[in-house]
Amino acid sequence: MRLYLLVLTTLTLLSYINCSQHPSITPIKSILQEIYPPSTNGPVTLESVSKTGIPTPSDLSLLRTEHGLNALPKQKSQSIWSRIGHEFKDRLVQILLCTAAVSAVFSFLELREHKLLHPDVPISPLSVFVEPLVILFILVMNAAVGVKMGMSAESSLASLSKLNPSTATLLRFGEIVADADAESIVPGDIIMLKTGDKVPADCRIIKINGGRLGVDEAALTGEPETVDKSVADIPASSGDRAPQLQYQSNMLFSGTLVTAGSCTAVATSTGERTEIGKISTSVQAAKEEEPPTPLQLKLDSFAEKLTLIVGSICALCFVTSFPKFRDDAFDGNLFKGMLYYAKVAVALGVAAIPEGLPAVITLCLSLGTGRMAKKNVIVRRLPSVETLGCTSVICSDKTGTLTTNKMTAVKVAMVDEQGKDMEVKDVVGEGYSPIGEVKGAERGGCWGGARGNLEHEFCQVASLCSDARIIYNKEKDDFERVGEPTEAALAVLVEKFGTEPGGREEAADLNAKRWTEEFERAATLEFNRDRKSMGVLVRSRSSPSSPNKLLVKGAPSSVIERCTHAKLSNGKVVPISPDLRSKINGMSSSLARQPLRTLALATKTNLPKSILTYSGGPNDVAGHPLLSDPSKFSSIESGMTFIGLAGIKDPARPEVAGAISTCTKAGIRVMMITGDAKDTAIAIARDVNIFTKENVENGTIKAFEGREFFELPEATQLQILKADNIVFCRTEPADKQKLVKMLQQLGEIPAMTGDGVNDAPALQQSAIGIAMGITGTEVAKEAADMVLVDDNFATIVSAVEEGRCIYASMQAFICFLISCNIGEIFCIFLASLLGLPEPLTAMHLLWVNLVTDGPPATALGFNPPDPDVMDQAPREADEEIMTKWLLTRYMITGLYVGVATVGVSVWHYVCEMGITFKQLRRWTTCGDCGDMFSKEGRMIPQTLALTTLVCLEMFKALSAVSVDNSLLVVPSWRNKFLLVGVAVPMLLHIFVVHSAKLGFGGFGEAFGMVPLNRKQWLKVLQFSAPILALDEVLKFVGRRVNKEKEAEKRQRKKDKLKL
Repeated sequence: MRLYLLVLTTLTLLSYINCSQHPSITPIKSILQEIYPPSTNGPVTLESVSKTGIPTPSDLSLLRTEHGLNALPKQKSQSIWSRIGHEFKDRLVQILLCTAAVSAVFSFLELREHKLLHPDVPISPLSVFVEPLVILFILVMNAAVGVKMGMSAESSLASLSKLNPSTATLLRFGEIVADADAESIVPGDIIMLKTGDKVPADCRIIKINGGRLGVDEAALTGEPETVDKSVADIPASSGDRAPQLQYQSNMLFSGTLVTAGSCTAVATSTGERTEIGKISTSVQAAKEEEPPTPLQLKLDSFAEKLTLIVGSICALCFVTSFPKFRDDAFDGNLFKGMLYYAKVAVALGVAAIPEGLPAVITLCLSLGTGRMAKKNVIVRRLPSVETLGCTSVICSDKTGTLTTNKMTAVKVAMVDEQGKDMEVKDVVGEGYSPIGEVKGAERGGCWGGARGNLEHEFCQVASLCSDARIIYNKEKDDFERVGEPTEAALAVLVEKFGTEPGGREEAADLNAKRWTEEFERAATLEFNRDRKSMGVLVRSRSSPSSPNKLLVKGAPSSVIERCTHAKLSNGKVVPISPDLRSKINGMSSSLARQPLRTLALATKTNLPKSILTYSGGPNDVAGHPLLSDPSKFSSIESGMTFIGLAGIKDPARPEVAGAISTCTKAGIRVMMITGDAKDTAIAIARDVNIFTKENVENGTIKAFEGREFFELPEATQLQILKADNIVFCRTEPADKQKLVKMLQQLGEIPAMTGDGVNDAPALQQSAIGIAMGITGTEVAKEAADMVLVDDNFATIVSAVEEGRCIYASMQAFICFLISCNIGEIFCIFLASLLGLPEPLTAMHLLWVNLVTDGPPATALGFNPPDPDVMDQAPREADEEIMTKWLLTRYMITGLYVGVATVGVSVWHYVCEMGITFKQLRRWTTCGDCGDMFSKEGRMIPQTLALTTLVCLEMFKALSAVSVDNSLLVVPSWRNKFLLVGVAVPMLLHIFVVHSAKLGFGGFGEAFGMVPLNRKQWLKVLQFSAPILALDEVLKFVGRRVNKEKEAEKRQRKKDKLKL
């Protein structure tokens, strides 16, 4: 019999877990019958289950075997070696690694040859292997930075586990088990919760002790307001689908916090089947699906092309040198000649590959994070800095991002003196600051005029029928709320009724203190979803024997219906006629359409005698026949006197409208995603320019509820997402991730904001996940790429602008490095093609790439923003860093660099040494040239060539302060770091060149450089300075080319957005 019951328990529970209906819409009786097996004592009832819980240890053991521990799957952490290996998967890094390996082989052969030919001449192996060692050092440092960033960004799943409590109070085997291990909970466990407890599993509420159960679900949803729960079943929607999370009022979710009341609940889901568990699974899936950033794609594409080009040039250089392998310079030794020209080919490869590029990119991104931090953006993943610059769609939350997240009363409506219409007063002021006024209010505020007048009574209800208060934070010099946002708005409203405080601290609660000094709370009629109101019973402190008074606030639809009288602005109380009731309801609807969150305020003095004379306090109502029974609250709050309406809104941030206009100008679309009603969402969208006047007038507003949108055919959904700005309301957390995937499917680069735990999958999935710093949960912050310190949408737009500037700076230094390397390639290739002595050695090229190019390239990361940076459409994801035009431009300047560098070397041989160009081309067989072409003899022309190359590249760096704009528009001195970045390597190069004269001859000898005379320095400048004029001409042509491309890009965008 026991085995039968055990098997039946398991099967019924599994059928419940896998049933088509969600536990929130399944009647509690059905849930209990599905979880618990039939008993010989009769059918299972709520009363019997509440006394026993899981019947026996064997039942518990079987359930635990089936469902496992109530814990989230542990994240698989990568080993340190796996992380390091991942860093070396970068294509550019692999190219540099291969270059270092080939260079090391030739360095070894060179060292071996030296020992064979010159056994008596000592040589330092370090000097021979300096090239591959330097490249390896750069790669190791770059990998170290990447590993560190990866480790710091991989903790979102770990944070999810911290949301769950370690212990819980359970009812098992008919006994209460205090401090039970939360991981041991299984579906079917009876859990007992009280104020301050964290919920250990997803549960269905079966009993609420007392009148109210409040739960803080901010850790899960990000919404700050306490959610009131009930035991009532929720009607099933179409298809028996689960209601949206925020409407599952009879469910408790793992990781949330009980803030008021106590309850008994039955566990329905544990471990990874909970809402938190589903989020954990989604975060992991999103992490695995996370596409590479646009920068990674561009660098990989660039590296692949670079590999092909460099390999071809090196091979061509080596093959064309084949006839010279047996020249006299190599004593006719084929191997020696082949080795020499192989080293030349390797030198060409070294020249073509920007060894410092990975390090400079990392440094530039790091510098960008510092600048963003000053703009209230904390960057958690370096590549996201650049990705933000090509964002094409921003998907933004409403509350706290587009709005202030400070509920503010903006309208007050009361019945006029004649009792025939409603009077509306505007409320002035911002946020939770009590500095403001109610226009048209009686002088002296709620304490002026006759006691009991309408404004006085309005303030009495607003102040005393509330648990919120306003405080002044001296450190922040700002006013803050304690309590629910809506109630805080009423508290601020009370203070604005014409008071004249002495100071800011006093202003926070001047009127509130006077009310609490005059009245005390005797009982609370807690809010519930059925009657949609809250009431407090108050008595006078100065006259305790006077009758009690009931103050009520709540939803107008509920409160107005239960009012039989209304108080006029002159203080008279009159019955509510049908016409006046229609006027009051009409005003309520009008405020709701604006849209405002509207509250109705009412009072009642003709109370039942037991309430009227009740002398106890809020904790003494247990024995009272009416005040202790929530089912009686609705009848107590009947026959009330209507006092007025308060219209409350979460106002738009004043700077957001301008920021969204900037987005429109920059070709970035904005989508608002909110859980609010459609009317509220559309109104805010109009306020912040998501919808323009033209949209409203032409009827082209696109606003959809979440389910409404996702019930459309997929093709229609994709077509809508191609439209302009869109508003999504009444959305579920999973909708965000779906929208991100669809936008990515359309080729967009979406940025997504979020603050709740349930936003983590979407933040992980999007190209740019942006978490809120003030209201955001730790899980959301750790899943995001960056965090907004001030939760402000305008900050996102500033960050996008900064991202575009950073990309422009990266493009500037990448193009600078590549253009320099193109010049070096032409230099070596021309010399090899013409059969001239090598103008530069591998050591010289390494000196240029790492020492003289590095500082200016890094300094270009500080370039000032171009004046038109936010007037351009977003870059397309597949747009190359080195566009066809830029490649053409730098091929032209590179050719000049090659000609100038080789030219100055030829000038030395022909004009200073007196040999002919023909002799120079046959330098390996020139018998009457003496030691002119020996290693020592070639040091002067090589120093000239190297110095010319360095000067050329310094001039190019000064010109690269803007990729497209003229130096007359963006002069070099606007980037002071660039001036230093050019001066330092130039001075260092001059020092090494003239080190012999300065008594440091070892430096020049080590790098193969000798001092130059004045004539030679003038010749260097004559060959290098013209590059500035050439680049200005090419920039002028480029601006014309880019203007046409920008027009084409915007037209393509418009065509794509057409429905």
